[in-house]
Amino acid sequence: MQTLKAIDSTLCRSQSSIADHCSSHVKLGGCITRRLGTITLLQGIRIMATSGVQGPDVKKVVICGGGIIGAATAYYLAQLGVGATVIERETIAAAASGKAGGFLALDWNDNSPVGPLARRSYALHKQLADTLGRETIGYREVDTIQVVGSAVPPRARSKWSVNLPAWLDGHITKSSKLGAKSTTAQVHPAKLTTALMSVAETIGGAKVVIGTVTGISTSSSGAITGVKVQQESSNGSIKAEIAADAVVLAMGPWTGAARAWLPTAPATAGQKAHSCVFRPKEPMSDTMVFTAFRTADGRTTEPELYPRPDGTVYVCGETDGSPVPSQGPAAVTADPKRIAALRGIATSLASTLSDAVMEAEQACYLPLSSDGLPVIGKLPSVEGAYVATGHSCWGILNGPATGQAMAELIVHGRSSLDISAFDPLRVSTARV
Repeated sequence: MQTLKAIDSTLCRSQSSIADHCSSHVKLGGCITRRLGTITLLQGIRIMATSGVQGPDVKKVVICGGGIIGAATAYYLAQLGVGATVIERETIAAAASGKAGGFLALDWNDNSPVGPLARRSYALHKQLADTLGRETIGYREVDTIQVVGSAVPPRARSKWSVNLPAWLDGHITKSSKLGAKSTTAQVHPAKLTTALMSVAETIGGAKVVIGTVTGISTSSSGAITGVKVQQESSNGSIKAEIAADAVVLAMGPWTGAARAWLPTAPATAGQKAHSCVFRPKEPMSDTMVFTAFRTADGRTTEPELYPRPDGTVYVCGETDGSPVPSQGPAAVTADPKRIAALRGIATSLASTLSDAVMEAEQACYLPLSSDGLPVIGKLPSVEGAYVATGHSCWGILNGPATGQAMAELIVHGRSSLDISAFDPLRVSTARV
């Protein structure tokens, strides 16, 4: 086949709770392109994944997945002089990275193996805010509280250990402080993910391919040689292969699909989480609110409310056990009943949301591994295969440090952060 150079140019206090723009696409001559970092695939053509810095030791890296993990990996590879090719089925930040809350905590994972990763990543978020611009990515330090509330007036006298923000005017019986501006912060996940990808394209020559990964090619010795991609166009399906000597599987809850091509890839699952975004008439203060809320019918739930710097309020907390759809993020739909429940709880806690515009009603899947820990590192038995997934509700928090670790591992053969606790070997034969 011919070779063409790519044309220049996606919370929780425990593992069970939730905390955690794209450029338009146009068709040119029957080929799907993307406005930022455009790459064109043609039937029967093998495309080279190019690097920002050329040389015999520079790897051709393909990242499967355009969420926070994929974008952060591309960003930190660009810092090391490598321009990766990112394959995304729909748009950058199409799944959880575009629908998560973006809550960040310095020390909430200190009692688990994730602690060092979280601390590194928390620091990187601040660095990214200074580099990319706080307003650009919706970053700010915040206060964080926990409250106990109910839909009906309580019988017991209220016990407040912290002052409540004025907008939190529902039936609150207890409150306590969870974090201060020195230990908790927030970021807008979609804005951060797209900004990381944009910079990777600009400074590192990264490319974005909109298409579905359908397979991995390997040499007779078992080393990665390419990634097979399928796109849809007005003329039908377009199939191509992108040459690569390193591939990163970062497809969130869909990463397990790669087991069909790489048997040692980890099995993954997902927890469906619902959320909605309000725009009240007046901005609300920078206090993140975690709750234990009793509904009028006696059900207990734990919604979370995150006022954002752009004047919106993100609310999440309704989960279910629906299976991850194989068709990808476009097949993920919100359950109207769960959205209605979220709205009812939110307006009960904060009356100012009663007449607020609902800007988004959405759902996504939090990626889960078989043991609840992230899976980060080299896949066994396949030279050039890497994986980064399973971050659950802490994906946005731990995205930067994971991307940095992956970039270092690919380029230098080791990470400056100890990621041995997340070795893929421990779950390479597990099922979820």
